[in-house]
Amino acid sequence: MRYLVLSDIHANLEALDAVLAAAQHIPSDRLLVLGDLVGYGADPNAVVERIRSLEPYAVIRGNHDKVGAGIETAEGFNAVARSAIRWTYDTLTPDNRAWLALLPTGPVMVDDLVEICHGTPFDEDAYVFDDLDALRALHATERPLCLFGHTHVQIGYALTGDQFTLTALDETRPLEVRVAEEAKHLLNPGSVGQPRDGDPRAGFAIVDSGRLTATLHRINYPIQEAQVRIRQEGLPDILAQRLALGR
Repeated sequence: MRYLVLSDIHANLEALDAVLAAAQHIPSDRLLVLGDLVGYGADPNAVVERIRSLEPYAVIRGNHDKVGAGIETAEGFNAVARSAIRWTYDTLTPDNRAWLALLPTGPVMVDDLVEICHGTPFDEDAYVFDDLDALRALHATERPLCLFGHTHVQIGYALTGDQFTLTALDETRPLEVRVAEEAKHLLNPGSVGQPRDGDPRAGFAIVDSGRLTATLHRINYPIQEAQVRIRQEGLPDILAQRLALGR
């Protein structure tokens, strides 16, 4: 089975369209979406409708999805994020808000190899920022490969016995990571719509459960068009600026 893995689209339609176009040339059988379809970007309805039309095999909610759907408050969001998510809530159609509100929390067991979460397996809103966060998440996994999002950083970790390693720091993309069934792996496919690892290109992954590989990809997309859309909708300008920086 080959999975196309998307995370943190954040209402960036230009980035999503570019990823889906690129993915047409990379065979996959099923789509996995790791949350945060909305927030920050200018096209929440178009993004939600595009994902819904693709009928993902599994899709879970992110923190922006919860607030954008109106099932949680924006407490804890910074001022820019609060402004954007209030606009998102007002802009989403009632049907799309209802769909987001019904998205399941992670972790979700996809198959015998793969599980997915937004933040971590032990808390959907927790961040994996450092090695200690990663180790705690690895110890909480139930499958050999846990796919997560939330940080917008394309990175991987592995735990084999008591040996802890980083598996996805190489700048080369695409980058294939071997998945050892006797180990535990934690892999972030990167953000489609708002990368924050210094590389502004859209990130995604392909997981091949037959070959036991996960391949990280980055592709260019029309950032200036996404920036124009953000400014057209009157969202905070910093949200447009950061797209070009990957921060």
